[in-house]
Amino acid sequence: MVYCSLSDYCRRQYGQKLYKLTLDSGCTCPNRDGLLDTRGCLFCSAGGSGDFAAAGESLDEQFERAKARIAAKFAPGESEEGRYIAYFQSFSGTYPGKDALTDGSFERLRVRYLDAVRRPEVRVLSIATRPDCLGPEVLDLLAELRAVKPVWVELGLQTSNEETADYIRRCYKNEVYAQAVETLKAMDIPVVTHLILGLPGETEEDMRASVRYACNCGTWGLKLQLLHVLEGTDLGKQYKAQEAGTPLPGAKKIDIFTLEEYIALLSRLIPLVPEEVVLHRLTGDGPKRLLLAPLWSGNKKAVLNALNKALRETP
Repeated sequence: MVYCSLSDYCRRQYGQKLYKLTLDSGCTCPNRDGLLDTRGCLFCSAGGSGDFAAAGESLDEQFERAKARIAAKFAPGESEEGRYIAYFQSFSGTYPGKDALTDGSFERLRVRYLDAVRRPEVRVLSIATRPDCLGPEVLDLLAELRAVKPVWVELGLQTSNEETADYIRRCYKNEVYAQAVETLKAMDIPVVTHLILGLPGETEEDMRASVRYACNCGTWGLKLQLLHVLEGTDLGKQYKAQEAGTPLPGAKKIDIFTLEEYIALLSRLIPLVPEEVVLHRLTGDGPKRLLLAPLWSGNKKAVLNALNKALRETP
């Protein structure tokens, strides 16, 4: 099966593989600080999807810890200059808080991002956020960062099904996402769209529609994420109640893929993706200490090996 992976793109664009450093911007989310809600999305952990980031540390400390995790991938004496993607994953990376413009939080975020993008080892700055967190001051900041080095913005669409979006408490409409993609593309800032496969109540046609929608809106990249059920989330509470035979009122059924089912699903979804769209991820791994289901996804190496083997063998 032919598709463009992130590794393929980086080798073609930059002449070498780039490595992601997962970092924490110190941001929060309008779905958590009371602007839209206080509960977060149904599936989101207390770490705001940044459970592997070095939260709460200085940026220098975060960089050192993140680089230490992947140090074995470099040959002795190999230069690190220009080899990293500084990836700010936690929460909504352009939302320091509802009072950010008056309490100094936004300026602190600006300084942090400028510090990151100016480091010689950083080739690309990648920021995960929500499409409703791109106000004029944010767009000005992104333009400032883009003038230094390439910037990618990851938008959490999750699904194009509005009913599902309401159920998972996404708290914005599809048109907000579509407008954000259009605005960022006009600024020469590529968009990576995050989709979750296997959300409660969704059919394969819903997932196919989400892939087509993101591509038709003009996304540059796609992340296809297996649904993880994590301890401490509202989704986790629903799952445990479902498994105990006492489903919570109003809860949709949570269907958990087997590895074989998930690989088969990907083999049917990937052909929907235009060749020019970069596939940044085909699965994902939740933190093992929190993972309730699917437990097979905790063995990341085995999952990736099975995925790669199956997709290589698919015409």
